[in-house]
Amino acid sequence: MNASEKFSSSLKGTLFAALLLSLCLAQPAGARDWNLKDKDGTHYTLSGLRGKWVLVNFWAPWCPLCIQEIPEFISLQQQHKDLQVIGVAVMYKNREEVMDMVSKKSISYPVVFGNEDTAGDFGGIDGMPTSFLYSPSGKLVGRHQGPLTQNEVEQAIEQKPDAADLFTR
Repeated sequence: MNASEKFSSSLKGTLFAALLLSLCLAQPAGARDWNLKDKDGTHYTLSGLRGKWVLVNFWAPWCPLCIQEIPEFISLQQQHKDLQVIGVAVMYKNREEVMDMVSKKSISYPVVFGNEDTAGDFGGIDGMPTSFLYSPSGKLVGRHQGPLTQNEVEQAIEQKPDAADLFTR
């Protein structure tokens, strides 16, 4: 084997090792599990919700756009048994403020008392409302900043082309 062939063989081996290492270190989108405990003490994990679409919505009780989408999410939860909506309240004065809104809007899906650490578990949020959609396999479909409608979420779940730009990575 001449010097050129040795170099080529060595380079291929190094590239192969680098590829294997990167595959081992890479974490597929949605593979990172999270654990949310709702106001009633029930735990929700991404792995525990496999087989369902999961919409995690970060909201605040003082945010008009957040409040606007609550009826849409209530309807989604009621009409789609293959979907779990989880509301994560953040940036609230006290738990009572959140519970008042839960009662006032008759929120029937799980509500979590969240904070900056909770938002960090999802990669952080830049504004509100912010939602994360996961496929039944646990893969992160994407995130959406701003209000969502029931129709928009249904289009994303049905993977309609109109919804392709709705959720970004």
